[in-house]
Amino acid sequence: MSEMLNVEEIFASKVFTFGKMKERLPRSVYREVRKLMDEGGELSPAMADVVAKAMKDWAVENGATHYSHWFQPLTGITAEKHDAFVTHPDEDGKMIMEFSGRELIKGEPDASSFPSGGLRATFEARGYTAWDITSPAFLKEDATGVILCIPTAFCSYTGEALDKKTPLLRSMEAISQQALRIVRLFGNTGATKVTASVGPEQEYFLVDREKYLQREDLVYTGRTLFGAPAPKGQELEDHYFGTIRERVGAYMKDLNGELWKLGVTAKTQHNEVAPAQHELAPVYETANIAVDHNQLVMETMKKVAGRHGLTCLLHEKPFAGVNGSGKHNNWSLETDNGVNLLDPGETPNENVQFLLVLACIIKAVDTHADLLRQSAADVGNDHRLGANEAPPAIISVFLGEQLEDVVKQLVETGEAARCLEGGRLETGVSTLPDLEKDATDRNRTSPFAFTGNKFEFRMVGSSDSIASPNTTLNAIVAEALCEAADILEEAVDFELAVHDLIKEYMGKHQRIIFNGDGYSEEWVQEAARRGLPNIKSMVEAAETLTKKKAVRLFEKFGIFTRVELESREEIIYETYAKTINIEAHTMIDMAGKQYIPAVIRYTKTLADTVVAVREAGAEPRAQAMLLAEVNGRLAEAKTALGRLQEAVAGASALRGAKEQAFYYKDIVVAAMEALRTPVDELEMMVDKEIWPVPGYGELTFEI
Repeated sequence: MSEMLNVEEIFASKVFTFGKMKERLPRSVYREVRKLMDEGGELSPAMADVVAKAMKDWAVENGATHYSHWFQPLTGITAEKHDAFVTHPDEDGKMIMEFSGRELIKGEPDASSFPSGGLRATFEARGYTAWDITSPAFLKEDATGVILCIPTAFCSYTGEALDKKTPLLRSMEAISQQALRIVRLFGNTGATKVTASVGPEQEYFLVDREKYLQREDLVYTGRTLFGAPAPKGQELEDHYFGTIRERVGAYMKDLNGELWKLGVTAKTQHNEVAPAQHELAPVYETANIAVDHNQLVMETMKKVAGRHGLTCLLHEKPFAGVNGSGKHNNWSLETDNGVNLLDPGETPNENVQFLLVLACIIKAVDTHADLLRQSAADVGNDHRLGANEAPPAIISVFLGEQLEDVVKQLVETGEAARCLEGGRLETGVSTLPDLEKDATDRNRTSPFAFTGNKFEFRMVGSSDSIASPNTTLNAIVAEALCEAADILEEAVDFELAVHDLIKEYMGKHQRIIFNGDGYSEEWVQEAARRGLPNIKSMVEAAETLTKKKAVRLFEKFGIFTRVELESREEIIYETYAKTINIEAHTMIDMAGKQYIPAVIRYTKTLADTVVAVREAGAEPRAQAMLLAEVNGRLAEAKTALGRLQEAVAGASALRGAKEQAFYYKDIVVAAMEALRTPVDELEMMVDKEIWPVPGYGELTFEI
């Protein structure tokens, strides 16, 4: 029997929680830290020293030898530099372990070697990390030992944000301030802040590590650049929520244990739609902590997989022909005195505060649909969004029958006199209870769906950081709430003004509401008629960051400066070009060194067989036909390989990052697809014993 996990005992055992702070800090210092977490401000140097010592003592007691400012640069992953607690030995030669308040609050990593989009030149190396006091420190344990990790923001010497967290924290302050204005208009004077809460579901694939290491494309790019479909994929729909395989179950148990120790509230696990695909979902948390925890989830998934002889694939589309992986970003707003602004209550048609917030969100998504789409854009997601799986590349809002009916009433008549009820679901079996039905169904094809008391943004890619989507969501909704508050605070008749504003916003922006099949071609055509953007690729989405309305939005709330936005656009182009360049070179390498030589060996075997059969006095029709077919595809592959090499070489003549990115999208990607086609056809024809790499069936079913 496997080891039992005592969840209550191990949960957050590697986290410097409020409870541990309370035990180890003087009462006055603890109160000051809690106050700063809630209200902002800075610790005095003396208090910082006290906190640092308590944190260090706890870490050392748990085996830590080093500390690290743990941050999230614009690579989309995390970064850390380890410094030991050691100082100069005392006069007796005894080593003293020390950690000062200054070291806790501020670090100085090299800023020139991270993506900056021109914000920093190579010779301008200085950058600063600053402690995010609202996200708890934690211990990481691996082959390097135990490391105290301190979540931080990362900025340049000249003050620009070089990371994902700084803009997120700015956006959280913006939406809190604007949402507070709204709730106070409705009489909630007890709230002091409004928090954006996030629960990111995480999809992933698991494959056998030995087979993974035989695939150069998986090793270098995280996805299969070649691969014929297996005889069976997901068409029987038998993997979704199916029985979890023993090896995968052991992995999930180990993963849960590691995450619980880190304070990650891993709650749900199940098989996803595609073979070898799975999902983990946590409980909701404050947005910046959810971002930190999701990075830990991805990192821990990969680390734990290695212990079980597996590899975790987080790419959005590791296998062609089956569903890719996303990261559903469940987002809501809640006051610090317990009011969820997205809870419609029993009678949403009468819940005026909810209807106003809903109207503002509808307005925000419609006004900035292109910006929201951009926030979920990455290279891997280009294979997924709009590719006949959830979700489409067109932003729309799903409200469900109940709220759609309320909106329709408000727009048409100015009043919502009725509200659709859920009713009861009769099972028809005497031993089963009848069930209370929700008032609305769900829509799995919608990119931005209301699901009871939250919105689920389903576009985010499985390997991507959730920081950018939540920064954008917070910003666009803050703008809409601000504009509403500006009007309502000046109103003579508040009730009439809020009624008119809800009707105006819903009427003007109802084009963004769509409850139908987001996969259908009819919706693509209808969305075009409505004037909704259909941005199909990462590089096409990049320019939305520097449009006038985006710059005006982000600068208004101090979330990004124009320079910071321009740098991020530049980084997008650079990232896309570099990623496709790596993929193209990997294809060239595999085709030239593995596939084509293997097929040549096979054609020699076929040719020898043709000669032998003929010498034996029989007519080798089948063998000759197969030889001709294989030889024809081989010639196609060799020609396509040459064209891909030429296409990649052509990119070097281009200088601008944007020009290069579009060249890779339009020219190189097309050449890659042209090479893949004959190679995948050859996989279906060549002797399996000769084929140089494991196929889709071996990768997705043999674990």
